[in-house]
Amino acid sequence: MMLWIQNPSEVITCHANQPKSGSAMQDIGRLTGVEILIRNGLIEAIAPRIDLEAKYDLAHAKVLDAEGRAVLPGFIDSHTHLVWGGERAEEFSWRLSGMDYMEIMNRGGGIAATVEKTRAASEDELIEAAGKRLDSMLRMGVTTVEAKSGYGLNLETEIKQLQAAEELNQIHPVDLVHTYMGAHDIPKGMEKEAYIASILQDLTGIREKTKAEFFDVFCEKNVFEIEDTQKLLEAANRHGFKLKLHADEIVPLGGAELAVSMGATSADHLLKVTDDGVRALAEGGTIATLLPGTAFSLQTDYAPARRLIEAGCSVALASDLNPGSCHSESIPLIIALSCLQMGMTIEEVITALTINAAAAVNRLDTIGSLAAGKQADLILLDAPSYFQLIYHLGVNSVKTVVKKGRVVYQRDY
Repeated sequence: MMLWIQNPSEVITCHANQPKSGSAMQDIGRLTGVEILIRNGLIEAIAPRIDLEAKYDLAHAKVLDAEGRAVLPGFIDSHTHLVWGGERAEEFSWRLSGMDYMEIMNRGGGIAATVEKTRAASEDELIEAAGKRLDSMLRMGVTTVEAKSGYGLNLETEIKQLQAAEELNQIHPVDLVHTYMGAHDIPKGMEKEAYIASILQDLTGIREKTKAEFFDVFCEKNVFEIEDTQKLLEAANRHGFKLKLHADEIVPLGGAELAVSMGATSADHLLKVTDDGVRALAEGGTIATLLPGTAFSLQTDYAPARRLIEAGCSVALASDLNPGSCHSESIPLIIALSCLQMGMTIEEVITALTINAAAAVNRLDTIGSLAAGKQADLILLDAPSYFQLIYHLGVNSVKTVVKKGRVVYQRDY
C-alpha cells in the first residue's frame, strides 16, 4: 500500500537533528517544495513531486492532500503513568486550599489512594480508562507513549497494569512502550528494606509475564535514596531491563549523576538537578526528560531547561500524565509551558517532543524524525507553519494523524 502526501506547505523532518547536537537543536530540518511517499507503513521518499513521479509508479497510490498544511513527525510522550484505577479529583481542591502532601495523605489521598483503587479495578476497567486517555493523546498528535506501572506496589497488580497496557498496544493505533515501576513508593505497613527485597524477587516474574522493557525508580529522599536506587537498577540491569530514573525532582540527591553512571536511557524531572548533574548529562548518553506540566500543577519551580540545553544536554519533553501531580495529557499545555516558563524555543520544543523523545524510549532508529526508511508516524497541522504550535496558545493545532502510513485521526472542522 502506498500513501502519497501532496501539497504540504513545509515538512519538518528533525532528521539532521540527532540528540547531542547542541546548538543544532534550532535546525529542525524545514523542507519546502517536497511531498512524502509512504509504502507499507514506512517513508519511501521525501522529494519534489516531479522526482517522485519520475521514479515511482504512483497510479494506485492513495492521495492525502495536505492543502498547504505543515507536516511534522508524530509526537512522542516519553513519560506517563497511563494505566491506573479511580480518580483523585477532590484531592486537587485540597491542594488548592493549601494542604501539603502529608495532610492530603492523612485524609486518604496521595498515591496510596490510587494504589487501592488500581488493585480493586479489573484489567478490563483499566483498559477502558486508559484507552480513553490514549484517544485524547492521539487527537493531539501523539503517536507513541511510554506507559509505566507503579500503582500496584505488589506483583499481581503491577502485572495487571502492564498487561492492560500490552492489550491496549494490540488494539489502539498509538504504540506503547512498557515500563515496570514497582519502585514508585513504599506500600503502607511495609518496611522499605522488605519492599526492596520483594521487588528484587519479583523481577523474574515481571520479565516472564509481561513485555516490560524499562525499569524505573522514584529516586527521592525518604523514598528510594541513592543507595537503594543503585541496588535496584543494578538488579534490573542484570535481568535485561533498560533503565529510567525519576531524578532530582524534590531534593538534589545526585539522581542525574547516578542515571548517567548506570547508563540509564533517561533521567526525568530534574527540577533540582545540580551543576554536577548537568555536566554528567551533557557528557553522557542519558536523555534529560523534563515534565513542565507537573511543575505547573504543583506550583513549583520549573526544571532548568536553558541551563541543560546550553550545557549540551539532549532534552526531551513529556506530559507525566498521572492521577495526582499532573492529571493532564495536554501536549499544547506542555508546548506553552516549555516556551513561556522554561525559555525554550519552539524549535527546541519540537525536537524535544520528537527525535529526543524517541531516544528517551530507545526508538531513535524507527521513529521521531521523517526520513526514508523511518516509520511513517506524522501529523498535519491545521496551519501552514509549525509556529502555530506556540502562536495558537494552548490550543490543539493538529488536523490529521498518520500512524504507520495509515490515517488514524482526522479532525472534521
